[in-house]
Amino acid sequence: MLSRLQVKNYVLIDSLEIDFPEGLIIITGQTGAGKSILLGALSLLMGAKADAAMVSEGADNCVVEAEFETSDISLKEVLEENEVEWEEGHLVVRRVVNRSGRSRSFINDSPVPVNVLQEISSRLVDIHSQHQTLLLSDKSFQLNILDHYAGNSQLREECAALYRELGTLNSELSALDARMARLAGEKDYNEAQYRQLEAAGLREGELEELEIEQRQLANAEEIKTSLCSVEELFTAASSMGETLSVDSVLKEADKALSKVSKYIPEVSELADRIDSCRRELDDILSEISSINSRTELSESRLEEVEDRMSLLYGLLQKHSCRTEAELIALRDSLSEALFDSTQLEEKREELLSKIKEVQKSLQSVADELHNRRASSVDAFAETITGSIRDLELPYAVFEVELLPAPVGATGRDQIQFRFSATGRNAVDVAKCASGGEMSRIMLSLKAMMARYTNMPTMIFDEIDTGVSGSVADKMGSMICSMGAYMQVFAITHLPQVAAKGSAHYLVSKTIDPSTSKAVSTIEKLSAEQRVLEVARMLSGSELTDAAIANAKSLLS
Repeated sequence: MLSRLQVKNYVLIDSLEIDFPEGLIIITGQTGAGKSILLGALSLLMGAKADAAMVSEGADNCVVEAEFETSDISLKEVLEENEVEWEEGHLVVRRVVNRSGRSRSFINDSPVPVNVLQEISSRLVDIHSQHQTLLLSDKSFQLNILDHYAGNSQLREECAALYRELGTLNSELSALDARMARLAGEKDYNEAQYRQLEAAGLREGELEELEIEQRQLANAEEIKTSLCSVEELFTAASSMGETLSVDSVLKEADKALSKVSKYIPEVSELADRIDSCRRELDDILSEISSINSRTELSESRLEEVEDRMSLLYGLLQKHSCRTEAELIALRDSLSEALFDSTQLEEKREELLSKIKEVQKSLQSVADELHNRRASSVDAFAETITGSIRDLELPYAVFEVELLPAPVGATGRDQIQFRFSATGRNAVDVAKCASGGEMSRIMLSLKAMMARYTNMPTMIFDEIDTGVSGSVADKMGSMICSMGAYMQVFAITHLPQVAAKGSAHYLVSKTIDPSTSKAVSTIEKLSAEQRVLEVARMLSGSELTDAAIANAKSLLS
């Protein structure tokens, strides 16, 4: 239930904080006093579009805050999903609108998006305005009403969940079919590309190796000539038979220095260094000889290497790749794509099987929903008919017709409410009922919902429009009876309805003398004040003794 409402700087409301009890709460006031403004503030809490015009003149922002008490534990899950703390059925909902028209929403002081605010508040308050009778022509509203009566809420949730799942699966199937069609169109090309790359026997780093080998083979003659000349420098002999090799020269130098070292000790170190050089040069000579022996003068091998390089360069250019690694990755991706074609066929079969399974489940739930609806329509129609007749339409007939429809989120039924005030030739309710009849039908439906839903608070905004006298009295009694199941607010101009409430609030508009600004206020009436207000509603601005007596009679 709505236990407290606080409004600041909202249109004509400067500051308002008021507590509300359980039961039937009456709100009255002169036309233009601000009842619709109060309702607008509540609508803002339910996620209505914010507007800069809501902010009072001179204020930076407006704030609407309400405290609710609820036993609906299902709200806990929604709140926790949005990182909002659950405070044992106590909710504080707040909406702040700034001068630019931008708004922020909070639940228990945690910021939430407007859609979450809408979801939460829709389970806390049901606002029925005088224009909501248009819902009677809304087939979704009609079906929801019947399902509430039949206790189909869980089945409806199952049906909607299965329908969403089916939609997701069909979307996946469409995407899969599109991918398979694309792959099928590319299959021959991909196969040719893959075969070419696979046949190439690609190896990462091969091209660099080939380039080195190609340079060696192409210059093999020059290489061998140079290496041989170096070997000769190490081992050459003079024409006189004297050894002129580097090694022999170093040996002679070492020998000579060794003789001197016995006279000059530091020369011994020089001799050691020459010996180290000679050993290092021996190693160098050995490696040069090895390289020389490996160097081939092979035209056939050169041709083979250059052909391989030409193949690799051609593949790199063709596929816009820079390295063998990229070619290998392309080959692997082509292989995966070709493999996917087979895998996708298997996945498609699995999807089709799942779709058939969900379709079967959806059909089963839709059938059960239909059966429960079909078994409830007569009793539902009789209940509403009886309620309407109690509102002084003694010959009224209310009928419900189930019509076949494609299986969807709400099952496989369409629905049509039919009405006749005379009891004959009932037709579509939206086409035949007058304003007063529509009000009575809507109230009867809302009264039924009060018994079969967990909605804690319902607000009626002049639902009694178009009726008066004894009908108004009976509508007041019906609204009052709803207060046994929920908290009910009734904004009314009818004294017969106003007299039924357990609490009465008066909305009034005054002019602030200091600012000449119109300000709307709301106050809870005492027993004496309530008599005067009901008397005013009976007689107008001029209170008479008869009106006061009549008011006391209505309130007794």
